[in-house]
Amino acid sequence: MNKSVLVLYYSRGGHTARISRAIADRIVSEGHQCDMMHINEAKAEGLDWSKYDVVALGACVLYGSYHKSVFEFVTEHQAEFAAKPASFFSVNVVARNPEKRVPENNKYLQKFIELSPWKPQDVKVIAGKVDYPSWRWYDRWMIQFIMKMTNGPTDPTSIIDYTDWQDVDVYADHLVTLSK
Repeated sequence: MNKSVLVLYYSRGGHTARISRAIADRIVSEGHQCDMMHINEAKAEGLDWSKYDVVALGACVLYGSYHKSVFEFVTEHQAEFAAKPASFFSVNVVARNPEKRVPENNKYLQKFIELSPWKPQDVKVIAGKVDYPSWRWYDRWMIQFIMKMTNGPTDPTSIIDYTDWQDVDVYADHLVTLSK
């Protein structure tokens, strides 16, 4: 049976949007229907939640937290998230370490669950991307400092995509199984 999935996301630099697109493309390639929308677009245009069997929300971490608009969106729509199968995926660079891809070991995912009024029953951690050349000088400097403390890459010319794209496909396949 074909499913209808909504992939919502918040992306700052574009990588979470790219991951969301890969999820949506995979779902469609498997014969299902999928819409993808930035949460700001969803807020401005509104959503017909009844059209979807499953909803996924993805958000990136910057400086150890999610953008406040992610929490505002979840607060405003917690009833809609709770009313149907839903999943949350966290995109963060700390997940470059395999043990940090385990939800219980990822402090950023755990922080979302703690601070969010929506308590997703299905969660995923996806490793993000370091892209020093595209970041503003302040962001680059701050992230280099954090990386130095955590034994990560600090070369200001580094562009390293830690995303396991095959695992993103596995997650997309998983999403359609959430609905009966």
